[in-house]
This record gives sequence, structure tokens and C-alpha cells, in this order.
Amino acid sequence: MQPLASRMAVMTGEGALAVNARARELESQGRSIIHLELGEPDFHPAPPVNDALKRALDEGKDRYCAVAGVPALRDAIARYLHDTRGLNVSPDQIVLAPGCKLALFLAMMALTDPGDEVLYPDPGFPGYSSITLGLGGVPVPFELSERNRFQPDPDEIAAKITPRTKILITNSPGNPTGTVYTDDTQRRLAELAVEHDLIILSDEIYARILYQGNFVSMMSYPGMEERTLILDGFSKSFAMTGWRLGYTVAPARIVPALAMLAINSYTCVAEFSQYAAIEALRDPGGATPRMVVEFDKRRQQFIRDLNRIPGFRCQAPEGAFYAWVHIGDTGMTAEELSRIMLEDAGVAAIPGAAFGPAGRDFIRFSFASSTANLHEAVERILRASAAWQSTAVVR
Repeated sequence: MQPLASRMAVMTGEGALAVNARARELESQGRSIIHLELGEPDFHPAPPVNDALKRALDEGKDRYCAVAGVPALRDAIARYLHDTRGLNVSPDQIVLAPGCKLALFLAMMALTDPGDEVLYPDPGFPGYSSITLGLGGVPVPFELSERNRFQPDPDEIAAKITPRTKILITNSPGNPTGTVYTDDTQRRLAELAVEHDLIILSDEIYARILYQGNFVSMMSYPGMEERTLILDGFSKSFAMTGWRLGYTVAPARIVPALAMLAINSYTCVAEFSQYAAIEALRDPGGATPRMVVEFDKRRQQFIRDLNRIPGFRCQAPEGAFYAWVHIGDTGMTAEELSRIMLEDAGVAAIPGAAFGPAGRDFIRFSFASSTANLHEAVERILRASAAWQSTAVVR
């Protein structure tokens, strides 16, 4: 039989989904599992969003529609980006996609030729390197290290730029570390992009989940409007994970390529969900700010409690809803410890190597779960920690 395409041998899956599958298997056997593995808010869309969806269906908005997205939603996104990030973008620069992940995939497909080098954060979202490899590109990681509070090091990035470098991926607030890039860091990255004629893919899916200060987009810096693609969507900030609604904001010269890829793949995003998304962006009841306030309460409690566990060390994230825990002092590997937590304690979390080699001594927990669940998870881990307390380094 004919073999599969060679790209399938180099692309990778996601550790979160693999852990979730095992956790669900244990649940089917009657086990109690606390799910802290998936990056999914435990909230649901505000009632006006659901009402807008039903209204759109009742009005017959269930047809093929504009490839790039219905004009009303593209207009709403442009206003939203102006109001929340101070950006002045045209609705014509916006292309809707069925999920931010597909928006990332198609943006990289439009830009990446075989042999092109793509700089990306390590640890970072697994799709960055996987998609690059699948397109014949060369993924080049730059480290987000604990000693640098998980900020990118512009000097390291500059040293890795070659004549083949085409794309620099940024992710702030970041998955899995929760890092919000500083103004100085972003400014220096922007200068590198201009100096070396790089395209920036700015993954801003967590832009609204910020615990202090104001979010600043990479597109805001001098020279960035013509070379930055923003990737964003409705999954995290509006608790609409299953709706599969993402979008790309791109320079005008790139938009036709994204539209061409849309035509050749998904045709258009479901019309009725787009009209509901307009209501989500309006957010008259302040659902998103309330959700972030709740996440912040959980963040403070959960980080404090995690640092009570022998061998655990965790810095408070500045954004997103992940605790990135250093477990090297336990004397165990992250894979071993994650297995014990899941199989013995019933707590599902992700070994850090799933996000890149730089994450090998870490575990990612999502605190997008109830306060009671987070408290119970820590108590279960503390009971299970007898398995490594004898070898844990005392700080």
C-alpha cells in the first residue's frame, strides 16, 4: 500500500489531550478525577450570547456566508481591538476561522516554504513546532527560562536569526508559563523583526486574561503593522471553546492568501455562531471581566497551596490560567510524578516536556476549575507526595 505523506512522521500531538483521554478512561472505571489538564474555562458563554445564537438560527442565518467572515462580525472585531488594545485595523484585514488553531495553521501555511526557519518559544504551544515541521519548515526554539521569569531573551533570539529565518512567533500572555512579555522585551523583538525583515505571528488568545496592567499587542510597536499577524479567538476570553471561533488579523497583502486557503479548506465559519460572537464582543454584562476576577482569586490561592507541596516551586503567572510548576526538587521526572498524581491521586496535569524540551522539569496545571476542586487537588497531591518526600530537596 502507498505510504502516508512524510509530514505525518514529523508532526506531533498534544500532551493535554493524551492525559485527558487517560483521565476519562479512569473515570469510566468509577474513579474520581480532578481535571486540571485542559486549557478550558469552567465558565460558559453569557446568556445573551446563547440567546443571540438562537435568534440567528430562528432568522435563518444558517447558510453559506462570506469566506472571511460576515461583515458585521469583522466590523465588531475591529472595534473590539480598538477598544481593548488601542489598535486601528480595518475589518478587511480580518479573516475568521473555525478555531484559533486553524487560524495558526493557515497563517503558517500561507507564509512557510520548505527550509524556512521559524523562531518559537520553548516551552510553548506544541502546534508551533509541529505545524512548522509539517510544512517543511525548520522550527528554532528560544528558551523561556525560570531564571529570566520566563521572558524571551532578545539577545538569544538575535543570535539564532539566520538568512533563512522568516517568522518569529510570540505568545503573551503565554501558554504554559502565564508570562506577559514586558514592554522592553516586545520593543526589542519588534526592532529585530524590522532589522531582519521578519514576520511576527503574535498569538494573543489570552490577551484579556491579564492580572495587572494593560495588554500591549506586538502590532502596536513601530514598523509592526505591516509585518504582524494577530491570532486570536473566542475560546479563552469568552469561554466558547466548543464553538470553534478564531480569527487572524493580517496585513492587507496577506489577506487574499488566507482567504484562498479558507476557500480550499473550510469555505466559511458557521454563520449563526458568528452573529452570537458579536454579542460576546459587546459583553454588556461584563462577563469577561468577572471571569478574570474569579481566575485571579483562584490563581492566588492555588499558587500559594502548590508551594506547600514538597519539591514544588511555582511563580505566580501574570496572565492566562496556568500554574507552571518546577518539580525538579522532588527527585522524580515530570512524567513519573504526573503518572502518580493521575493514577494514585486522581489529579490530571501535563508533564512539561509536552510543551518543549525546556519544560522537562515542570508540570502544567490549569486553574480554570472551581476553588473547591483546586483545594481538593492540592490535598490529594499532598497525600500522594509520600512517594517522593524522602528524596525532595528542602528549600
